[in-house]
Amino acid sequence: MMATSDEMAAPLASALARAGRAGRGRRVALANGPAPGSLISLLDRRAFLATLGGGLLAAPLAAEAQPTAKIPRIGVLGVTAMAPSLGEAFRQGLGQFGYTEGRNVVFDQRHAEGRPERLSQLATDLVRLNVDIIFARGAGALSAAKQATRRIPTVAVDLESDPVTMGFVRTLAQPGDNITGVFLDLPELSGKQLQLVKEVIRPVLRVAILGDPKLNGPQFQATEAAAKALAIQAQLLEVRAAGDFRGALEAARTGRANAVLLLSSPLVFTQRADISVLAVERGLPAVSMFVEFAEAGGLMAYGPSLREAFWRAGAYAGRILQGAKPGELPVERPTKFELVINVKTAKALGLTIPPSLLQRADQVIE
Repeated sequence: MMATSDEMAAPLASALARAGRAGRGRRVALANGPAPGSLISLLDRRAFLATLGGGLLAAPLAAEAQPTAKIPRIGVLGVTAMAPSLGEAFRQGLGQFGYTEGRNVVFDQRHAEGRPERLSQLATDLVRLNVDIIFARGAGALSAAKQATRRIPTVAVDLESDPVTMGFVRTLAQPGDNITGVFLDLPELSGKQLQLVKEVIRPVLRVAILGDPKLNGPQFQATEAAAKALAIQAQLLEVRAAGDFRGALEAARTGRANAVLLLSSPLVFTQRADISVLAVERGLPAVSMFVEFAEAGGLMAYGPSLREAFWRAGAYAGRILQGAKPGELPVERPTKFELVINVKTAKALGLTIPPSLLQRADQVIE
């Protein structure tokens, strides 16, 4: 026997009544609507339930469909692995703009294991990964990044190059393209280092200058000119790879150099501990621009703070991730220079550091 419309509607009405009682005391009512037993009433109630059920089902589906925010990626490029202390300084600068590695930013690190010829391929790999920023550590890494892309913003720390002469930027105030960062570009810094050597060693007749002619061309010229002005004979020695330091220092010893001046290079930084030992073994006072060189056992260091430079590069990366254009961020110069003297190494070399020089030092290592 076929059920009447009233019989079909009765269970539905009962369910609606129960739902009304469970819904915090609110009642579902169809004011001035069709009669409770009519077919129209039944269809309206079915439409109501279908709409209600559809809305409940659609809510979680809509939540699942929300797009996941893209996590930015920073490609880190260098000849060697980034030193932990410098990496931490970069992260701190980046953190000033709310970015924390592993939470809302990812680092893709690539280094050439001391082989500069690999930098071009590594830079190309980062472009293929479509990183949001390339952080180029050193002149070689920056050159490789520039050749690989004119699209991806690139932040650099380069202590060897004149960024305008090298074609990295148009001007210091308005870089113009996709490159900005912290550049030293002070080849005359070695003149100040030679003056410090003269305060410690007397007399200074001959100084060996170690560097890479391709990387340190302007520095070689400026140092040679500064040595001549101070009546010091300059012995120019080429160092292109980590294995060259032993031979160069031996040549300095046999050439009767009174001291060794190390021009800025990523290799000097990464090999600083070995260079310090090799120099002391040959009785050679050695000076570098890297504070970390003196901390590792070199006699003396005078130059810009690398930690500050990496912090500032990290801050620039943070600004770019927030929408700033690299071409509109002025090239920055180091503002903090430090003098560090290793008294322990001086004693091993039979040298006495003048008290006046010790008073001017930012750090004295006993």
